Amino acid sequence: MEEHESRSRFLFRNLLKGLLWFAVIITAFILVEDYLQENFQETIESIHDKPLPLFGIFFASEVVFGLIPPEFFMMVWTLHDVTLASYIVNLVVLTILSYIAGMIGYWIGSRFSKTAFYVRLHERYLSQYDRSLKRYGGYLVFVGAVTPVPFSATCMLAGSINYNFREFLLICIARVLRFVVYGWMVWSFPNWFS
Repeated sequence: MEEHESRSRFLFRNLLKGLLWFAVIITAFILVEDYLQENFQETIESIHDKPLPLFGIFFASEVVFGLIPPEFFMMVWTLHDVTLASYIVNLVVLTILSYIAGMIGYWIGSRFSKTAFYVRLHERYLSQYDRSLKRYGGYLVFVGAVTPVPFSATCMLAGSINYNFREFLLICIARVLRFVVYGWMVWSFPNWFS
């Protein structure tokens, strides 16, 4: 029971951090949205005309520890006058790419966990999550999927300890929930404050 409570606290603490982080991002976005649309209209239009480079940057970021928050990419789509249907299609693409990046992270962890490169990577970036993975197991993967805890890092760690792959894939479906909730917020919140 005590372990369950500590898992609940772990999840709640990280969800709270995630919501606070999102509140900061969405507030900053609302404050600069008009400025961006007025001063960077050509750039915004070129991104929407050729979305593949943006999807590529997102995918690379998701594989390499999620260096750029997914919400940033969601916001880029709303800067252009897009329909809700178009926004949803782009959100679905981002979600699928993020899920695939998680599988690649698992594969990297499982295949390269004994290499010198991975050991250095682990020491530099992943060791802070190592103890949490041993303590929480799939729970950490879930937290990585729905909160700002780096999703790719938790996937690499899961792969490095050969966490059950089928269970891993099922837990990672929670990533869809994050994209749906945050995507809805990114679409709706700026309109509430306009």
